[in-house]
Amino acid sequence: QVQLVESGGGLVQAGGSLRLSCAASGRTFSSYTMGWFRQAPGKEREFVGTISYSGGRTLYAASVKGRFTISRDNAKNTVYLQMNSLKPEDTAVYYCGASTRSVVAIRIHEYDYWGQGTQVTVSS
Repeated sequence: QVQLVESGGGLVQAGGSLRLSCAASGRTFSSYTMGWFRQAPGKEREFVGTISYSGGRTLYAASVKGRFTISRDNAKNTVYLQMNSLKPEDTAVYYCGASTRSVVAIRIHEYDYWGQGTQVTVSS
């Protein structure tokens, strides 16, 4: 069992930056693939990015590639999402997930555990 807690969301102007954190409980964090998803009002949850258990592989959605960076610190049981050059369309609740099923995971059903989400609002 893994519990995930996101933090770092908030209100930022377009062009600004935020760093989200996702802290995990348990001693097996380093064995999980981690991912970030987001859900805007009235829309389905969508993939943002994922990082392999070792941190050696990452994948990003086309909409955020080059602006967002995922990293992890297995010693701290934490995964991060650095978001730069934010746009109003990045406004959403951001969720982190943990997967035991794939080295990199881009689909919702590949994830076994989810956090409660953190709100990111980008003003124009």
